[in-house]
Amino acid sequence: MKTFDAIIIGAGQAGPALANRLTQAGQTVAYVERKLFGGTCVNTGCTPTKAMVASAYAAHVARRAAEYGVGAGPVTVDIKAVQARRDKIVMKSRTGVESWLRGNEKCTVFLGTATFESATTVRVGDDLLEAKQVFLNVGGRATVPDMPGVHEVPYLTNTSLLALDVLPKHLVIVGGSYIGIEFGQMYRRFGSEVTIIEKAGRLVAKEDEDVSAAVKEILEAEGITVRLNAECIHMAPHGDGVSVGVNCDTADHPSIGSHVLLAVGRTPNTQDLGLEKAGVKVDAKGYIVVDDQLRTSVAGIYALGDCNGEGAFTHTAYNDYEIVAANLLDGDPRRVSDRIPCYAMYMDPPLARIGMTEHEVRKSGRKALMGTRPMTKVNRALEKGESLGFMKVLVDAETEKILGASLLGVGCDEAIHGLLDVMYAEKPYTTISRAVHIHPTVSELIPTLLQGLKPLE
Repeated sequence: MKTFDAIIIGAGQAGPALANRLTQAGQTVAYVERKLFGGTCVNTGCTPTKAMVASAYAAHVARRAAEYGVGAGPVTVDIKAVQARRDKIVMKSRTGVESWLRGNEKCTVFLGTATFESATTVRVGDDLLEAKQVFLNVGGRATVPDMPGVHEVPYLTNTSLLALDVLPKHLVIVGGSYIGIEFGQMYRRFGSEVTIIEKAGRLVAKEDEDVSAAVKEILEAEGITVRLNAECIHMAPHGDGVSVGVNCDTADHPSIGSHVLLAVGRTPNTQDLGLEKAGVKVDAKGYIVVDDQLRTSVAGIYALGDCNGEGAFTHTAYNDYEIVAANLLDGDPRRVSDRIPCYAMYMDPPLARIGMTEHEVRKSGRKALMGTRPMTKVNRALEKGESLGFMKVLVDAETEKILGASLLGVGCDEAIHGLLDVMYAEKPYTTISRAVHIHPTVSELIPTLLQGLKPLE
């Protein structure tokens, strides 16, 4: 038995920072990671995909070079060179996290799969670790749905697609939300034929209808085929790869892909932790049940990051660390419910989202104001030759507080933070509408947009 003050399982976004704070406070930490340091974000999520999105963007702009008065000649994509660039960025982050942990004299790193033997003991291979506090930061993986034929054909997930060193002739993507759309546009720009199949009646169905429609228009303009209302998705082997059907009737016209990517959600990595031996409760989907301060059903055990169902983003995972550290070490009662929903979809142009959607505001029944502005009215976007999309902001008519925003356009993933910060400050929208912003920027049109608010009818 090896005794520590704390055990942290999983080296994603929350765990390493928490280990640093705990050891600075004088505690000893056992750190367990079974595979790759850095978690999903560094290894198979944000870092590698956004590096590849950058390469795809470069190819896209090069093909449009003549629009800018530049002669670029024929554009080719070397996927192995794209991957080499990506892997260099990933390895720097991954080794940085591991070196940071191993260099901490109060932190002992264990490699292997961790399994609870009790609420205070965890086994990693031949080592039995004991601590009064255990922090779970085990992340998630791609969901493989039990749809007809899925186990009879070769399929890719977001992880295995990153290892593919050839360009698919025709990439068929099952799932029309964030992961599917980002990969779809990326590979279309690399030169693959791409089809996106979505069960719902529109892409990114949790967003407002105008957002979904704009996203679909942008993708189709780049030559991506979008098939919606796919109520009966099924797969079968085909001489050219994989046949993906979308209807149950005999009139079905399947999409034939050289490769198929499953992008239909995420599953938490909680199935082999032995949580039942510790008495930790999980919900029907396997997410660890936590309270507003990320405590599980067992005293001394906490769950952070993707495995707790309270957010599936790097920034929410890091905020989980901040919440736990504030409560345990700073006497600062921070809560999950204090944070405002915020995220981005990194298609080009990016979609940035905060707070409530228009649909949610309407459903709430509150009196509200709304302002919209097409990106064609943004000088910065016009100058860059990237004026697709629009901005939309919703405001409470009585309190003048910002309720939410959907910004789809160049630079909007950065510009939205001015709105978000005002929401956190609990100030009225006039804080921004009366501000003087720098010209020419994307952000400068947000005050103008807010000056033209109209009642939401």
